[in-house]
Amino acid sequence: MENFIFSLNVTIPIFLVMVLGWGLRQTGMLNDNFAAVANKFNFNVTLPVLLFRDIASVDIRAVFDLRYVMFCAIASSVCFWLIWGGAKLFLKDKTMTGAFVQASFRSSAAVMGLAFIQNLYGQSAMGPLMIIGAVPLYNIYSVIVLTFEGETEDRTDTWVKIRRAFLNILRNPIIISIFIGLLVSLFRISFPVIVNKTIANIAQMATPLALISLGAGYEGRKALAKIKPSFASAIIKLVVQPALLVPVAAAMGFTGEKMIGILIMLASPTTPSCYIMAKNMRNDGTLTASIVVMTTLLASFTLTGWIFLLKTAGWI
Repeated sequence: MENFIFSLNVTIPIFLVMVLGWGLRQTGMLNDNFAAVANKFNFNVTLPVLLFRDIASVDIRAVFDLRYVMFCAIASSVCFWLIWGGAKLFLKDKTMTGAFVQASFRSSAAVMGLAFIQNLYGQSAMGPLMIIGAVPLYNIYSVIVLTFEGETEDRTDTWVKIRRAFLNILRNPIIISIFIGLLVSLFRISFPVIVNKTIANIAQMATPLALISLGAGYEGRKALAKIKPSFASAIIKLVVQPALLVPVAAAMGFTGEKMIGILIMLASPTTPSCYIMAKNMRNDGTLTASIVVMTTLLASFTLTGWIFLLKTAGWI
């Protein structure tokens, strides 16, 4: 029961902030222009600053575990390519492919993941290590699939799309911020208190603003029409991925904080930044928002179940 209450305390407040955004949209206080500007601001400023802060604040040299980072990277890659291949084969509406794939494999590792790890273990270095292994690939793979599957006004050949995807990766502010944060941590660069507090203030805006803008842009009736792919994505995200890869992690000897980091990477709700990227890259924002909402609601139950199973097995 304690684990269930804990999961509810993490996921339900996030869901309620989305509801607040939706409610403010219904009253007319927020509109499409707000959602568009907020999404752009989040994508280019607050989310990159959040990830930079999380990585730069850890002494990577002291805690770096190449085997663990490589597992996170390989697991993320396996999930992405299997889901994209499956979507190409089985998803009837091909306009949904980019949004479906991104939302099905990409977790809220930086936002909800660190909250879970800190609540269970206190300050932990495994969260940032998991972020280093998974989050850059989350963004690289998302750029690739959204570039190839997004709506385009002209028919472009494969090489043009590859070039476009490569340029989008190089320009992606989240990827840039992760690598800058890694450099700051490696070279142990310190900033004045004024700079650190400014960074912290901007980082604190990332999650609530992303959730408010997601709620404000949520189109309920259109989302209901896409309930089947949303539910399929949620099952893949919250059940199938951890069922396949958590036993592999256990067989490799990962336990405790490392296992929780892997569980969050595989089984936490879809990150709200998926919605921001989908909208910015001409993919299905309605489906993405629907999957974010559904996975956030269901995660309080599924994560509780996974934590119970891991504790029972003695892996955490």
